[in-house]
Amino acid sequence: MICILLVAGHGTVLETQIKNDDTGLYSHLAGVPKALLPGIGGKKILDFWWETVNMRQLFTEVYLVTNADKYKYYERWATANDFPVENVVNDGSTTLADRLGAVADLELVIRSRKLQDDIMVIAGDMLCADQNFDIAQVIRFFRSEPGELIIYYELEESEKSSSRGIVEVCRDTHRITRFLEKPQEGLTSSRLASVVFYCIQRDSLSYLSDFLNLQPHATDRSLGRFWEWLINEKRLDVFGMKLPTGFQLIGQVGLSDYTRWLTHYSSKQQDTPAKPITFRSFARVGLMGNPSDGFNGKTIAMSICNFWAEVSLVESQTLVLVPHPLNDPTEFGSLQDLFCISRKEGYLGGLRLLQATCKKFYQFCSKQGIALTKQNFTLKYDTNIPRQVGLAGSSAIVSATLKCLMKFYNITDDDLPKSIRANFILNVETEELFITAGLQDRVVQVYEGLVYMDFSKKLMEQQGHGSYVSMDMSGLPPFWLAYLSDPSDSGRIHSNIRQRWLSGASSGEPLVVEAMKTFAELTDQARTALQDKDWRRLAQLMDQNFELRRSVYTDECLGPGNLTMVQLARQFGSAVKLPGSGGAVVGLCLDEARLVRLRRHQKYYRRKVERATTTRGTRNKRQVEMRRAFQEAGCVFCVIAPYDPVGRR
Repeated sequence: MICILLVAGHGTVLETQIKNDDTGLYSHLAGVPKALLPGIGGKKILDFWWETVNMRQLFTEVYLVTNADKYKYYERWATANDFPVENVVNDGSTTLADRLGAVADLELVIRSRKLQDDIMVIAGDMLCADQNFDIAQVIRFFRSEPGELIIYYELEESEKSSSRGIVEVCRDTHRITRFLEKPQEGLTSSRLASVVFYCIQRDSLSYLSDFLNLQPHATDRSLGRFWEWLINEKRLDVFGMKLPTGFQLIGQVGLSDYTRWLTHYSSKQQDTPAKPITFRSFARVGLMGNPSDGFNGKTIAMSICNFWAEVSLVESQTLVLVPHPLNDPTEFGSLQDLFCISRKEGYLGGLRLLQATCKKFYQFCSKQGIALTKQNFTLKYDTNIPRQVGLAGSSAIVSATLKCLMKFYNITDDDLPKSIRANFILNVETEELFITAGLQDRVVQVYEGLVYMDFSKKLMEQQGHGSYVSMDMSGLPPFWLAYLSDPSDSGRIHSNIRQRWLSGASSGEPLVVEAMKTFAELTDQARTALQDKDWRRLAQLMDQNFELRRSVYTDECLGPGNLTMVQLARQFGSAVKLPGSGGAVVGLCLDEARLVRLRRHQKYYRRKVERATTTRGTRNKRQVEMRRAFQEAGCVFCVIAPYDPVGRR
C-alpha cells in the first residue's frame, strides 16, 4: 500500500490572518504553510502524520504533494525529518487562481510515479483530536471490505454540517449509502462528517481521470465532489469507518481556531495525573423464568446493591492489567496455603475476564468499522460478589470493564447499543473463556434495575437479541437472599438440559421443551403481578418456578445444598427459588398484616415505603428467625437492597 499526504492548499485564511496580525506574536510564522505550524511539544502538524504512516510494514512508499509556492518549506522539512525528498511532488501552482484541485493533485502523483497499488490519502494539514490512532486497524478494515474506504467522525455540537462532507452509513453493512458535500440545512439528518482520509483500491484509481474529464474547473475538483460522484452517481461500493474522536484545523480555519487548539492540547499534555474512569456493575437475582433465558424463554431479573464488581481504568504509558490480591493470588504463605486457596477458590480469578474483554473489544471495534486511538491504560478491578453461587459475578466484571473501555475510547450507545452490548458480554464469557452462561445476567447488568426479557426464537433470529423492558421498581416487597458459604461450581447445575432441549422434539422427550414454555408463561404472569403489585401472586409464582425447575433438573442435579436452603425457607412460610445457576436462593416472605400495610401506603407514600422496606423487613420477627436458621445451617443471609437506576439519576 502507498500513502499520499496532500498539503497543496493555497491562500489559507490562517496564513492571511497570521500575516496581518498586529500583536507581533506570530510574525515568525508568516508564510509558513499550515501543515508546518508548531503543534504540541514543538512538533509540527505534519510531524504527527509522518510518525503515524512511517512504517515500512504497512506502506511501501509515502508521498507528499505540495505546490510550487510552498515547495521549499516542505523540501526543508523532508530533509530534517528523514522523509525522502524525491517523494515530495510539486504540482507547479503558485496561486489560488491556478491551483489544480485536490483530485488533480492526487492523480498527478499516481500518473507521474506510475503507481499501481492501493493508496491511502490523508490531508497533512488537519489533525486528529487525540493525535494518535491505530493506522493498522484502518488498513485491516479496508482489506476486509470489497470496496473503497472513507474515515468519518461525529460532528461536535459547535460544528455545522454545511461546512463538511456528510455521509449516511448503513449500520449493518458499514456501506456509505449517500455522500453530500457541504449540504444545506435540512437535506440530511446525519451528523457524520467525512475528512480527507481515504483508502482507494488500485482497480479504482482510473475513476480519478474519468472524474477530471468531467470537471474542467479546479473549484469542482475537490475530493468531496469526487466521492459525491462516485457514490451517488457511479454507485461504487464505498464503506465507512468511524473514528470515535474529532478532527481539528480542517479546511479554511483562522488564527483563533489554531490558538484555541494549541492552548487546549498544550494544557492536556501537562504532567497532571490522569483521572481514573470507574464503573460498577451489580449482582443480579433472577426473580422469574430462569433458567429459560438460554432456551428461548422469558425471565425477569433485578439488580441488587448488596454486591457489585468495580473496575477502574486510567491512562498509562503501557497497557497493564493489575491482578487482584485476593482473586488472582501469585504469592502464598506456604504450599499448604496454596493448596487450601486453590481447593476453595479454584485457579481462575478475574484477570482473565479483563484480558478477554479487552481482546473482544478491539476485535468488535475492528469488525464494526471503529478505529481506536492508540492510547494505553491500566485496568484493575475489585468485587464483593460471592463466587460460584449464581449471582453473575463474572459477567459483572466484564460489564464494568466494557463500560470503562467505552468511556475511555468515546464509544457511544449508537456504536454499541445496549441490546448488542449484552450479546458482547455473553460472547466474552462463552467464546473466549468457555464459561457456561445465558443472556439474562448480561441484559440486566447492561439495562440495570428490574428487567423483563423475552428471548423467543423469532426475536433472536430476526434482530439478534431479545425484547428487553425496564419495569417500575417503586414499592417492591422485601426480598431476601441466602447463599452457601462453601459452594460448588455453579455451572455444573446445567447438567445435560441443553442436549435434552435440543433433541426434545425428535427423541420423544418433550418434557424439557414444554418446561421452558411454561417458564415463559410464569414470567408473563409475574410481570402482571409486579405491575399490579400483587405480591401474594408473585410469591406463588416463585414457588411454581422452583418446582418446575426441580421436576426438570431432578434433585440429584440441584444438589443437597440448594434443596436444604429451599426447605429452610419454606419452614418459615417464604416463597423461594434459585436466583441463578445454583448455590443461592432468593425469597419473598410476606404476612397478611404487613401486606395490607404495604398496599395502604403504596399509593401515597411510595418513596417512604421504598426506604423503609429493607429496615422493616430486617426487624420482622419471622425474618430474624429465618436469618438465624440459615446462619446455623452454614449459609449467609441478607435482605436484598434493589438497585434502581431511575432513582439515582
